[in-house]
This record gives sequence, structure tokens and C-alpha cells, in this order.
Amino acid sequence: MKTYVALLRGINLGRARKVAMADLRTWLAELEYGDVRTHLQSGNAIFSSDRKPAELEREIGKRLEEQLGFEVRCLIRDHAELQRVVDADPFGESAPDHARYAVAFLSGPPAKSRLAKLAPDAFAPELFHLGKREIYLWYPDGIHRSKLNNELTERNLGVVATVRNWNTVRKLAELSA
Repeated sequence: MKTYVALLRGINLGRARKVAMADLRTWLAELEYGDVRTHLQSGNAIFSSDRKPAELEREIGKRLEEQLGFEVRCLIRDHAELQRVVDADPFGESAPDHARYAVAFLSGPPAKSRLAKLAPDAFAPELFHLGKREIYLWYPDGIHRSKLNNELTERNLGVVATVRNWNTVRKLAELSA
């Protein structure tokens, strides 16, 4: 058994696409995952399983669509992957407000041709740094006013992306240890 974190995309944002974390825990337990718990209301679940990440993503996505009546994309990371993200922090002290520092977790590496549109100077003072399957994001004026955030869509990147702030990323790494 390995401990995983499921990162659900696009739930509990405003009034739409509501998912109760108690329901999520129940549905994951019904899939026979162990030690199921959630963190915050933004779709972060920690659990253990002997299944492969791609299988987990399919199973969870299917279960959520059956229960909720709409598609919910799910990305899976294990502790080693989350710890690698934390350890590779490219901004450090340059991003002191962890609520404005975020990581966009990606379903795979985006094509270089798609990233060519993201000229760093076009988004200043915002910063971004491409990791292995994530993009580190610094929003000094907040995510809601961000020009960069509008470019990080599935259509533009060619991959699924879901964003967590730095506090949450660090906590998920800790909880999955």
C-alpha cells in the first residue's frame, strides 16, 4: 500500500460544483482505499491504495461523475512527488506570502510549443517556473487579478491543471508522509 493525494479540479468554487468532503471520504472508502481523509474544502484527499496512479485517477473520476452528475478531473500525486515539489521551491524568499504563492499541478508536461506563448516579461510582476509536472506561480497582487492565471487553462496548456497555494502544498506533503 502506498499513500496518495487526490487533487480534484474545479470543485467548491462559489456555489457551483459543490462536493461535501464527508461524501468524498465515503466514496473513496467505497472504492476500498484505506486511511481516507480530506484536507480543506478544495478537493484534497489523502488515502492509501495498492493501485497505480492512472487507475486511481480513472476510478475516482468515474465515481465522482456517477455520484455528482458532472465530470471532476482528478490528479494523483504520492508523497515523494509532493516532497520533490516542496524541495524544488524556485522562489523561496522571493515569494514570502504563501497564500499568493501557488503550484499548478499538471496531468503531464505541456508541449514546449504551448509554453512558448508564456513570455515572463508579459506577466510581470507575476512569476512562474516550470517544474516536472507542475508550474510554480507567484501572484504578488493575488490570483484574482492575475493575467498569468488566465493563460493556465487546459485549452492553452494542452493538459489538465489544478492549482493549490503553497501552504496547502506543504501541508499535503506533510499529511502524505
